[in-house]
Amino acid sequence: MPALDDDHLASSNCLGRHRRCRLQHLMSGRSYPHARALRTTILRSVSRSFYLSIRFLPSQLRDPIALAYLLARTTDTVADTTRIPGTVRMEALKMLSDGIQGKASREVVINHVASFVPLQENAAERTLLNSLSDCLKWLEQTGGADRGDIRAVLEKITHGQMLDLHRFDNSAEVRALQTAADLDEYTYLVAGCVGEFWTRLCFRHLRDFASLIPDEMLSLGRRYGMGLQLINVLRDAGSDLRAGRCYFPEDELRGVGLGAAQILSQPDRFQSIYQRWMEKAQDGLECGMQYSRVIRNRRVRAATALPALIGARTLALLRQAGASALHRNVKVPRGEVRTMIVTLAVTLASRAKIDAIFNRVKL
Repeated sequence: MPALDDDHLASSNCLGRHRRCRLQHLMSGRSYPHARALRTTILRSVSRSFYLSIRFLPSQLRDPIALAYLLARTTDTVADTTRIPGTVRMEALKMLSDGIQGKASREVVINHVASFVPLQENAAERTLLNSLSDCLKWLEQTGGADRGDIRAVLEKITHGQMLDLHRFDNSAEVRALQTAADLDEYTYLVAGCVGEFWTRLCFRHLRDFASLIPDEMLSLGRRYGMGLQLINVLRDAGSDLRAGRCYFPEDELRGVGLGAAQILSQPDRFQSIYQRWMEKAQDGLECGMQYSRVIRNRRVRAATALPALIGARTLALLRQAGASALHRNVKVPRGEVRTMIVTLAVTLASRAKIDAIFNRVKL
């Protein structure tokens, strides 16, 4: 569930109605003329690892997941355009959310976001924002159940992004979240709900998706997504602090006599807190592995397990870096990721091989 949220995986009663599901699929985004370019060229340009991951998926899952990712990446790009004041970004996010939810016309949304396009230093993100009209058209032409799930997950994601802007923008000081509950809320809104979204789609579109019931899979998927986002928080802690954002709870920092602004200068004192959240992230990955083991479709199992393997390797590199991780760019080399992908393909996503890779890379 690459890195990559929400309320509304239509339940498994579609499992026995594959004729209707196929009809919904024929009515979905695959019939939209620009869908192929969006889910290949543009998706690959903004996230090669996610693009490679969803290529494992059966075709009926690829479109709604690719579209949801592109819309989430668009809202994230708007939220992160720091050359525009936070209040303006909040307004743009609200307008963008209304457009995704079908509450504002596509033309009004495009005009509202147009001023963000020339401010993108990354060419791929400029292209992504310029493709917003096509993404919204694709969403309009997506089958009803999938469209509802995409809108539901994007509603939560944009809510999380707006909370982030409200908490951290326009401050000359480093601000921290108040409690662990705040961090849990954030990781759920921007990623845990994605695990739920993924689960609902799979139960709708795949016969005998998993050997666990939907409620159990939803819980595991939620915790898996939250764990993946927590790894992002851990990996980006140093750059976030330099940008004035601290996702680690202020009450925990006070417990070790630190303020958020002191973490970078006193990283050793921060390590006990960092390690606790690393353990929680590891627990989330274990949920992801449990989730992947009960998936019957090998292609979906591979796509689901890959983020856990990359995440486990990322955590291992962060442990090796220790306190210096706050001052370094810790990232799994592309060559290692390619090796994981090839191994998953060659072994047909064998459960034993996935477990073996996970146990090796997490050390």
